[in-house]
This record gives sequence, structure tokens and C-alpha cells, in this order.
Amino acid sequence: MPNFADNTKKLASLPSSPGVYQFKNARGNVIYVGKAKNLRSRVLSYFRNHSQLSGKTLVLAGHIDDIEVILTSSEVEALILENNLIKELKPRYNINLKDDKTYPYLVITKEPFPRIFLTREVRQDGSTYFGPYTETRQLRSVLELISSIFHVRSCRLKLTPENIRNKKFSVCLDYHIHKCKGPCEGFQSEEDYNRMVSEIIRLLKGKTSELVGSLREEMKQCAAELKFEQAAELKLQIDGLMKYTERQKVVTTDPVDRDVFGIERMGDNACGVVFKIREGKLLGSQRMYFSNMEEEPTANLLSGFLKKYYLETPGLIPQEIFTQEALPAEDKASLLKLFSKKHKEEKKGRKSVHFVTPRIGEKARLVDMCRENARHHLSEYLTEKQKRGELAQENPALTALQETLHLDKKPLRIECFDNSHFQGSDYTSSMVCFVNGKPRKSEYKKFRLRTIDGSDDYAAMSEAITRRYSGTLSNELPLPDLIVIDGGKGQVNVAWKTLSKTGISVPVIGLAKRLEEIYFPSSRDPYNLPKTSPALKLLQRIRDEAHRFAITYHRTLRKSRTLTTILTEIPGIGEKSAMKLLSHFGSIEQIAKADRKELMKITGPRTAEAIALFFSNRTLSDNSGNRE
Repeated sequence: MPNFADNTKKLASLPSSPGVYQFKNARGNVIYVGKAKNLRSRVLSYFRNHSQLSGKTLVLAGHIDDIEVILTSSEVEALILENNLIKELKPRYNINLKDDKTYPYLVITKEPFPRIFLTREVRQDGSTYFGPYTETRQLRSVLELISSIFHVRSCRLKLTPENIRNKKFSVCLDYHIHKCKGPCEGFQSEEDYNRMVSEIIRLLKGKTSELVGSLREEMKQCAAELKFEQAAELKLQIDGLMKYTERQKVVTTDPVDRDVFGIERMGDNACGVVFKIREGKLLGSQRMYFSNMEEEPTANLLSGFLKKYYLETPGLIPQEIFTQEALPAEDKASLLKLFSKKHKEEKKGRKSVHFVTPRIGEKARLVDMCRENARHHLSEYLTEKQKRGELAQENPALTALQETLHLDKKPLRIECFDNSHFQGSDYTSSMVCFVNGKPRKSEYKKFRLRTIDGSDDYAAMSEAITRRYSGTLSNELPLPDLIVIDGGKGQVNVAWKTLSKTGISVPVIGLAKRLEEIYFPSSRDPYNLPKTSPALKLLQRIRDEAHRFAITYHRTLRKSRTLTTILTEIPGIGEKSAMKLLSHFGSIEQIAKADRKELMKITGPRTAEAIALFFSNRTLSDNSGNRE
């Protein structure tokens, strides 16, 4: 089990206060970020009873080499910090939860005479944001309603009191067609404009009934005061709001504000959907996608979904939150504290928020409807991933390979290594990558091995494995599900030991050419597959591709070295100058044919003279030989 468990001093020194913990591997990379009310108790749980850990957590614990903690003053701060660190560091063992950043928001700017427009970027500038809007039709109806009922300015003018007082601006077409009341020339007061913006905010928060009631009272007041023009304008606003309300889908008879969360999962992917219900009407929905979740319980996925949603989505906290499963007690407590903090920031009284897990009746049907939407979106999402080649289709050879090698999961990504050299010189190694049984040439890698002294195939394999899984490539490329070595028992054991030093646990096998035998690390005898086995045929194809790629690269290097050696015989030309000449002219023949002026563009006059003299003497020598 984890070596870090032996570090009793560091574990004993962990504080019992709230905060965030970061697990690091042997290379110093953060592999997991978590938050806790009691750091000491939470971190120690990874090392106490291994039999209670899930498979994924057990693998994580085995890679912990160091722990770093950040203390916070409260659980809410820990929750926010955890969310920010996961987004920034993208640790390997955290659930990958992402929403579609292309979804737009409606923003009400924080400035005199606020503007309202679409944006895809949420800034911490004091502005008010609503959304994101995942349905185009829904967003279009909201925009149409605002533009038809309210006289919001569309210009970008800086309407400060000084600019308006100094008559710096003049009204535009919107004023003349009654889409704006002309605040730029002082025809509308800031107080009146802000009252209109407050009504828009109530509308966007789903308080349509409340807004209609308020406008009706105002209309009656205007009529009583014989302000018939203003009353008629308010009547038009009320009619527009009533039409908008009629288009909204009534999903519950209770006039309560609710958020309903549902998650559906398929393999290592999942989709979460939240319904925003205000006054019993469905205002809209938002969805997020999960990956890298493996054995993670659905309750934990829901917790992650709720944390991200309420941390990053501005807007009203509802009275009730429906989930298909009860949240872990610690996560529920953290969210309640977050809601309390938000209410204080909005200068509202503490509001009670109830978490509900309905099982029967209308409320349960709401959750089922949410899950049905999640199932539909997940199906579409996986179809798109499949089209882009990011999702594996069923491949019989991969299934056979998983069963034959007794792998925990299907080897969707396989990387294969092969070495090549000529009598100990120009040592190279190649790595080819197959995804879902097909070559992904954009992720092939070649290594020019410089630390090998003489002919040492084991050292060459060790260097190639180290450079792939502990250098920059370890962050650029995902880890494979299976590593194949073109070689026998010795090469496989070296590769396995080298890989173990990097702290990475990936199955490794070798495929020997002579009898097509499969070797496992630390196994004395090879394993033979039938010649007709689809698993063997796939391994042979991958091994042969790695060999071809290695030989091609090796020949290129050897040819380049041979040509360079001829040029370095010329006085004044080193290896760099030789490569520069070859790069410019393309071949030795073209260099030999070039005149002194062309050569001087690449080298100095003396070197150009030496090159011309060298090839002139070679030509005379060849002609002399021909005459003989």
C-alpha cells in the first residue's frame, strides 16, 4: 500500500481545521484536490482502512507521495478554493465536470442607465448575470419580450450626469420609434430608468406574477390620476407579460421556486441537468457533462454538480432543491453555508433551503423528467464524441484483448515501443499510439537516444519509457490503458521497473517476434495465443507499425549523418554548417553544382572557396579513375 502512510510525522501534524488538501505524486504533480471540514480526519481516511476504499481511490492512494494543505477560515471558503484549484490544475483523479462555455448569458451592466445584452463571458465587475441559456428558443423569447415591453437603451454611450448635463449626446432612431426614452438627452431620469431595470430583473428571476400585480396597481394609480397615456403603456406591458407567461410550461401546481437536479451515466461519461422552476413554471434548464468518474457514486456526482452550479451560476437560490439521491451530509452542510453567505452578500435575510429526495407523486415525476432530459442529452453528447473519434465503438479485438490479458478495463488506448540502431550507433526509439484499434498518427513520438553507450537495448528502452511518462509528454498526452513492448522478457521487465519509478501503474506486456509469444513482467514463461486470435492480430499490427516507424526514423538519421560526414571532411565546416548547407540545397549533388556566389549566401567566402575546391578535386579524381 502507499508508501506515504509510513510518513507518520507529516500525517500527525495535519491540522483539524477546515481547508483544502492536495495530493502529489512522485514527480510533484497534483493528482487530487479535495476539501474538508476537518483536514486531519479526512486525509487520514485514505490510509486507515484500505478494504473500504473503492478501486479508483485505492489506485489514487498508491500514488500519493506528498500532501500539501491550505487552511481556510470556513467550509465555504474551502468549497470555493477547491472549485478554483480543480479548474486550474485539472488533477488526474478528480471528476472532470464541464459545462458548455458557448452558452450565452444576459448581463445587466453596473453603470448609470444599465445596458442589457448577451455575453459569453462572466466577469466579476458588479454586473448582474442571468443564464446560461441552453435553449435558443427560450433566449429569443426573453429578448423579444424585453425589447417589446421595456425601453432599454441599445447604445454604448457613457451616460454620466456630466455628459448628459453638457448635452454631449443626441437621441438616435430608437427614441423616435419609441424603443428608448432618450436618457442621453435627459428625457428620462435615472430613477425612472432604474425602476424599469428592477422590473426586468424580477421578470428574469421568474417573478412574473408578482411583476404583473405590481404593474396593475401602477396602471390603476395612473388611471385614477388621469394619466391615461402612461396607463395605456403599462397595459401593453402587462399584456406582453401575460403572453410570455402563457408560453411557459407549468410543471407543478405548487407556486414554489425549485431547482431539480438529475444525472444519467453511461460508462465513464455522464450528463447532469438542472431544471429552474419559478412559481411552478419551468423557466429553463442547464446541463453539464462528467468524465473520469469510473466508480464514483451518483451522490458524489450530484454534490460536484451542485457545487459547480451554485458557485459559478449567478441568480436566485430557490426554496427547494430536488435530487434523485440524498447528498453526503458534509457536502449538504457546505452548500447550506454557501447559500447563507450568498444571502448575506445580497443583503437579504437568511432563507431556509430544503434538500428533498422525492420518491412518489408529482415531485418524483419532476426528477424523472429531469433525468429523462439528461439521458437524451448524454446520448447526443456520446454520438458527437463518437463522430469526432473521441469515443470508442465496439471493437471485438479489444474485447478479446481485455479478456485474454485479464485487464480491468478495455484497452482503448494502446502505446507500443520499439528500438532501432546500427551496430550501436544512431540509437532511436519509437512510440506509436492506437486508439480503439486504429492508429492515431498525430500522437506518434520518436526519440533520439543520446545516453546509450554502445549496444544496450535495455538502457534504450528505459530512456524511452522515462521520457514518455515522466517528461513533458506525460502532461501533453493521456495515459494509455496498455503498453506493448517489441521484445521479450528482458525488455518487458526493464520497461515495467522504469515505469514503476515514475509512479504510474499501467499494464505492460511484450510481444516477441520469433514465436509471437506474449511476456508479462516478472513472469517466467510466455503466454501463447492461437494464430487466428483477433487479439494477437491486433498486437502484431501495433508491433509492426512501431517497428516500421522506428526503422524509418533510424534510416533518416543515418542518411543525414552520412551526408554530414562527407561535408565535415571540408576544412572550416563543422556539423552545424553541414546541416545548414544540406537544409538549403537539399542534397550533396546540389551543393557540388552550386557556384561560389550561391555558397557564399550560406557560408563565408573562404569556406565557399574550400567547398568549391573540394568538389572540384573529387570530380578530377573521378574523371581520372574513369580514364583508367
